[in-house]
Amino acid sequence: MPSRVVLQRIGDKWTPLVFQVLKDGPQRFSAIRAAVQGVTPKVLTQTLRTLERDGLVSRTIFAEVPPRVEYGLTPLGQTLLGPLDAVRAWAEEHAGKILQSRQDYDDQAEASTAVVSK
Repeated sequence: MPSRVVLQRIGDKWTPLVFQVLKDGPQRFSAIRAAVQGVTPKVLTQTLRTLERDGLVSRTIFAEVPPRVEYGLTPLGQTLLGPLDAVRAWAEEHAGKILQSRQDYDDQAEASTAVVSK
């Protein structure tokens, strides 16, 4: 199913964060890495290569010494900004409810475990 492949890419842990960094324009690898805290250079490289392969990110090499490389969103990648922003806004609006539900679930599971072990 083609949509599954696309949803896996969008649902990747790092993809939405990379898109947030690139939405204002092309960036160098070091700037992306600094903005996406917690990502290793290896994983960021893999993520950028996969996004480039999927046609969502472009890689531009400038003939300078030393060579400069910038990553930017392609026109196709730009079309993904709206849906990603909508998901981010939804997450921010409902994060408190989700965290409370997790806490309630964990408390209930803990109480059930305590009753069973007595």
